[in-house]
Amino acid sequence: MKVPSLLVVAAVVAWGVESTDPRVADDKQGVTYNGLTRDGVEVYLGIRFGGDTGGENRFKPPRPYTYAPGAVVDATSYGPACPQPVEAASPPFSYTDVSEVSEDCLNLIIGRPKGSTKDSNLPVMVWIHGGSFWSGKNSEASNSPDGIVSQSVANGMPVIVVAINYRLGFFGFAQSAALEAEGSENAGLRDQRLALEWVRDHIDQFGGNPEKVTIFGQSSGGLAVGMQIMAYGGSKPLPFQQGICESQNNEPGITGNFTIDGMQLMVDRVGCNTSDLHSAETIQCLRDFDMETLLNASIATYVADIAHNIGDIWLPVVDGDFLPAAPSQLIKEGRFGKVTTMIGWCENDLTVFTDTSITTDEQAHDFIQTYVPTMTAANVDKLLSMYPIAEFEADEAANLSSQFYRTAQAFRDILMVCQPILYAENLAKYGNDVYLYDWNQTISDQVIEGLTGETGYGVIHTSDLEYIFGNLSVYDNGDYPFQPTAEDYALASRGSRSWSTFATTGKPSSQCQDTFKGFTTAFSKEGEIEIFIAGGPYEGLSSIDGSNAKDALKMQKLRERCAFINSDEIIEQLRY
Repeated sequence: MKVPSLLVVAAVVAWGVESTDPRVADDKQGVTYNGLTRDGVEVYLGIRFGGDTGGENRFKPPRPYTYAPGAVVDATSYGPACPQPVEAASPPFSYTDVSEVSEDCLNLIIGRPKGSTKDSNLPVMVWIHGGSFWSGKNSEASNSPDGIVSQSVANGMPVIVVAINYRLGFFGFAQSAALEAEGSENAGLRDQRLALEWVRDHIDQFGGNPEKVTIFGQSSGGLAVGMQIMAYGGSKPLPFQQGICESQNNEPGITGNFTIDGMQLMVDRVGCNTSDLHSAETIQCLRDFDMETLLNASIATYVADIAHNIGDIWLPVVDGDFLPAAPSQLIKEGRFGKVTTMIGWCENDLTVFTDTSITTDEQAHDFIQTYVPTMTAANVDKLLSMYPIAEFEADEAANLSSQFYRTAQAFRDILMVCQPILYAENLAKYGNDVYLYDWNQTISDQVIEGLTGETGYGVIHTSDLEYIFGNLSVYDNGDYPFQPTAEDYALASRGSRSWSTFATTGKPSSQCQDTFKGFTTAFSKEGEIEIFIAGGPYEGLSSIDGSNAKDALKMQKLRERCAFINSDEIIEQLRY
């Protein structure tokens, strides 16, 4: 599979650190946190919420971390990232090196408006980073809380932003019968839940309102938000009230074999295959290894295993506890929490992950079949027949064929559009307000072209983050073209402020603030699905078809295509 040959570039972000030394005295724990101020935002870094997850604690549910009473915590530097490849940044998906990893990685960061007090009672946004459940960290500069906090203050609706770490890959999503028996599957999701419970219990000490918490995430972070909403089948109170899922909230393969196959490769690689894969002895063998050996083995097997899944390998699992049933079943049965939700995708979300050499019907079929190997060949053909080649225009200058764009659109709809619409429909059916959006503006095309000379990918995966976090300056590091227009700066303002306005009011639109205008719920009109086109030349609310549909959405035929993708037969074959 050919993807842009993105050069490895390390970004250096020069935050304007001020000399003040903000402090928060946590009366509940008897602990004082010393933070720092940069560009008018107070930040508290590396706050531990969970204990070490190494050794005998590997794979197990996280344990809360408690500072000693009277401790003065230096919260002026980031804590380590969770185990993942140690590598330099890779724009446009990351702009901060991964230089330190540890199994003692369960820490969070907090950004709040300067001068906040315990009486501020501000809405809280908790960021769950993406990265295929394989990489990512809360120290990523492009997702720093500074920009969104500053935009919220300028908007007159200030918020507090928290960003968390959680276990990844083999360390966070190992599967086996022995782990299920001891309640140790879905460790990464359980880490997220512990962090959310920490926010619920302690954010008031930082001036946050624990009863007005919005969780938001992108890519696998969006998937995580979807899983947190349906955690425990809705049987336990949620430690948050709202959610935003950006470019994912579910995924094919969760009930398939991708992860268990990866688990077998790991066990074979390190020599823990002297017993059955699902035995307690095998798990103990894995716990006896040092982190570096397991991390290196997981990297080697990930590279080998990725060939049979274009998407993610280490995925959540139905464990009878955190996920008591298949996600599709929980969704259809309304077994999820009561949350106001915003869900969306990028217009060309998966072009950058689609094989650019596709030029024929056969290659298009093979690509989709590889992504969903459990879908019958007949159904792959039926799916592609809904994307007539005549509806897709080649980009000859970029050497990208009509077949490439056709395949990328079908790929996008399976993962990023139709499953989220199904989730949204059922959230609304059971009484939750739901907003849908299609992001349609980017500066990532400049980054890719500057690094690789490649063009034609459009509004790719992560394009929304450039604006939502209000951190456009991060992209101006001198290593590639950075030529934002006035429209880009305007979108960074109204996009970011729409997100924080949603956190404050439960609605992304406000007539009196610089937000998206007319962004209403998706299912307010019987028989219609309305989606807000965010950014680009067609911004505004649109039905997916009919007289109220903008051509940009109508031509995508989402009603017809999603009816097929969301049918019971295809859901079963997608394995979620």
